[in-house]
Amino acid sequence: MRLRNPSQMRSVRTSTCAPNFEPPLDEVQHLQTDTEAWTPRSAEALYHVPAWGAGYFHVNDSGHVAVRPLGPNGPSIDLLEVVARLRSQNVHPPFLLRFQDLLRTRVTQLNRAFRRAIAETGYANTYRGVYPIKVNQLREVVEEILEAGLPFSFGLECGSKSELLATLPYLDRDDMLLICNGCKDRAMMQLILAGQRLGKKVIPVIERMAEFQLLLEVLEDRTLPPVSLPAAFGIRLRLSATGSGLWSESGGETSKFGLSLAELLGLLDHIADNHSALSLQLLHFHMGSQIAHLKQVQEAVAEATRIYARLRKRGLGITYLDIGGGLGVTYEAGNPEAPGSIDYTLDDYARAVVATVQQVCNAEDVPPPVLISESGRALTAYHSVFITEVLDTRSRHYERPSWADGQHHALLEALHQLYELAASEAPLALHERLETLRHQVNQAFREGALTLEQKATAEQLYWATCARLCERLPQAPEALQDLPDPLRQLPTQLADHYLCNFSVFRSLIDHWAIGQHFPIMPIHRLDEPPSRRGILIDLTCDSDGQVRDFVTPVGEKHTLELHPLRPGEPYYLGFFLMGAYQDIMGDQHNLFGRVTEAHIYLDEDEPGNFYVELILPGATVEEELAQVQYYPNDLERRMNHLIQEKVRTGFIRPREGVDLLELYRRILRTSTYLEH
Repeated sequence: MRLRNPSQMRSVRTSTCAPNFEPPLDEVQHLQTDTEAWTPRSAEALYHVPAWGAGYFHVNDSGHVAVRPLGPNGPSIDLLEVVARLRSQNVHPPFLLRFQDLLRTRVTQLNRAFRRAIAETGYANTYRGVYPIKVNQLREVVEEILEAGLPFSFGLECGSKSELLATLPYLDRDDMLLICNGCKDRAMMQLILAGQRLGKKVIPVIERMAEFQLLLEVLEDRTLPPVSLPAAFGIRLRLSATGSGLWSESGGETSKFGLSLAELLGLLDHIADNHSALSLQLLHFHMGSQIAHLKQVQEAVAEATRIYARLRKRGLGITYLDIGGGLGVTYEAGNPEAPGSIDYTLDDYARAVVATVQQVCNAEDVPPPVLISESGRALTAYHSVFITEVLDTRSRHYERPSWADGQHHALLEALHQLYELAASEAPLALHERLETLRHQVNQAFREGALTLEQKATAEQLYWATCARLCERLPQAPEALQDLPDPLRQLPTQLADHYLCNFSVFRSLIDHWAIGQHFPIMPIHRLDEPPSRRGILIDLTCDSDGQVRDFVTPVGEKHTLELHPLRPGEPYYLGFFLMGAYQDIMGDQHNLFGRVTEAHIYLDEDEPGNFYVELILPGATVEEELAQVQYYPNDLERRMNHLIQEKVRTGFIRPREGVDLLELYRRILRTSTYLEH
């Protein structure tokens, strides 16, 4: 949690912040032309920063990406300065930067958006948000959100036994909500009821009929401590309304969780039979993460509110309507139809929810419920930036090779002729001829008809010809979509490979698992135009360990504009909107562990407007090995035995053996990522 002195608190409180920032679409769609002078503004347009940055990120006059944790009118922090500060403390990429003030900003903006909507519509009840910790369970994140949410009685949501045990002790105030979703066992139900006995608003949400029976059994168990009666509980509904995009299957009638209307009606008799022991307090639904369209939100809210109203008319004193998660953020480049985009603002969302609930309740003549949302992604996504360093690049040889004595061959002559024609002949027809010749060259080499030198020359001629063809193709992604497949794939095939110090499976899991796009760009050198196109390669020994899909307004984009490396200079890339799910769900493929993270706070009295409050070291090799039962003591014992055997036979000298064992021990305690 943040350590503040009074001057720091004044600095944060007096900075102005727009409640929600949405750039005009023409800013997003602007493309740099060859005749324009390159500026940092050009870089913002090229990487679509106004579309996904939401006013929090921009390119400053130095050509560096910077963050405004309080919004577009607040002070700015230069990311390259943060990286330099960390490197001066011997902390090297890859690492995760957490801008904790941005968490606070998002919590405030969400609650204020609902307060405005309630005031505008005259809604006769309140909004009570909860944070679903599955999105990011890290203690510092949860504590920052709760501290920012104190003025709004912001609560928590848990979805497992471990999460329940983590969240229950944080209910410092009796008016805080703890919504308990997910599968529950007897121990969980006991602890939930114990929380109620303490006077806390801990509400178990019934996901399946069996959980209702479990609740009754726990209430009837006389061997347990007494509980407060009636016991409050909620029910999760399976609605007919659904979302869209990558997470649409989380909602709808085939959802993994929730009761159907038939099951709900069957449950009412049981509730009536146990009215003295039970109190149905909450109705809950969840459409899935990252709901793309506001109309889908309105349809689901209207359906759930109608069920709420009909149950109220049956005499059930339901207090809360929990609309679940789904409030999205824009990962894309301004195209609302892209899977990672949304077509609404934070204020649009709040107004739609409040107005829809009020309209249905007025029509049904029932009092409106307390509104709850479980917005996690919208709160956490922006606050984390992943920084990695490019270690190396690999480029194909695009220039026509020189001819050496003894290299002449009919196939090489034919390839050379195609190279000369590439600037004028129809691209598709020439590419078809080129592929035919390539096949013939490969076959001739397999049969021994070509030398190694001739085969190498043929490969260079092939790629040089492809490069000449590619120069004639349109560069804009939307224009490439209209080309035949062989031509559309050329830019990706010709792209440079940028080897980066990270693991896709650890730090970008949703990109690999479900194809989600994340904004990625260099964090410096943006005062100069990038001259290369590349794809990003990670450290893992897996062909899927690469990033070759990037944000774009239209169609698909498989390469990223990058700068050539300079000898002796680091080149840093930033991965943005990383705060939701990525570092929590990351895998340990090839035993690449968690990365170092730094918690950054805004302070206008400090150099660069920031200070580093906390550095959490990344995993060491020995820590990762222990996760898969390779324990350091046993490994060192085995290594020592191996070395001693070689010393005993005279293969190495004793002093060498000591040095080798010490080398092994030292590397065990280093980072799982490359150090240089």
